[in-house]
Amino acid sequence: MGHHHHHGHSHGHGHHHGHHHHAPANYGFAFGFGITLNIIFIIIEVIFGLLGDSLALLADAGHNLSDVLGLIIAWIAVWLGKKAPTSKRTYGFKKSSILAALFNAVFLLVAIGAIAWEAVQRFSSPAPVAGKTVIIVALIGIVINSVTALLFMSGRKSDLNIRGAYLHMVADAVVSLGVVISGFIMLWSGWQWIDPLVSLVIAVVIFIGTWGLLNESLNLSLDAVPNGIDINKLKSYLMNQPSVLEVHDLHVWGMSTTEPALTVHLVRKETADNDQLLQRLNKELHDEFGIEHTTIQIEKGTFNCSQAPVDSI
Repeated sequence: MGHHHHHGHSHGHGHHHGHHHHAPANYGFAFGFGITLNIIFIIIEVIFGLLGDSLALLADAGHNLSDVLGLIIAWIAVWLGKKAPTSKRTYGFKKSSILAALFNAVFLLVAIGAIAWEAVQRFSSPAPVAGKTVIIVALIGIVINSVTALLFMSGRKSDLNIRGAYLHMVADAVVSLGVVISGFIMLWSGWQWIDPLVSLVIAVVIFIGTWGLLNESLNLSLDAVPNGIDINKLKSYLMNQPSVLEVHDLHVWGMSTTEPALTVHLVRKETADNDQLLQRLNKELHDEFGIEHTTIQIEKGTFNCSQAPVDSI
């Protein structure tokens, strides 16, 4: 089932990478501010939790501590991604942003599981009505987490690692909102089952938001084509280049959460203008497809070799 391609050892070889469009933005302030605010909030929750003998507040303080850890991991990944390549790590630590996004997705799923489990337990043995202190502290939580989420909002679409940090903060704000809503309803009506019901609804909402993050970060970890790049459109674009007879060994993957890379072999009947073609391809692949790092091998078609069917698209 292998298909045959022609290779020539007198091939052109183009290589390019740019950092001006898709390099990770500097979210140092957002991370620093978000982590500091959340640590202050955790201290407030622990103090009020101990003073008011509220297990709910102490549990939420523990949950917020896990979010601070998530933010720290995402921040470390941004910092690692900027480190220069070495002879051992020729791509540097760019992939750490993908690992951080994956870690944060798994972390959020564990948190959802904990919320859902606690909610189910509370249906059978309802906890006492959330006091006014709990509602006030939860309101502070909404403000802190919403402000932090807004700092990451601009990068959530272009950088999966930043989206992980953003989702953590949004999830926390939603949990705090749930505490406030259920607290008010229970104070007004005395319905104890409202609290676990709202918790379950929140768990479902966070799960829906997290699933995309988990799916995409897992795909990038396995070198799948990054979201937003149409591989068939990309192959058609390369096939339509002057005197290109064949396109094979086309691979596109994410070097990081913001930098897609491409390698491809092009078989051409005329190879006099390889340098001009490579220069134009590098620019157009960057501008039209968002590919940061390209390696293009040009072959004359004078040498037979067979490729495994896995390379076909």
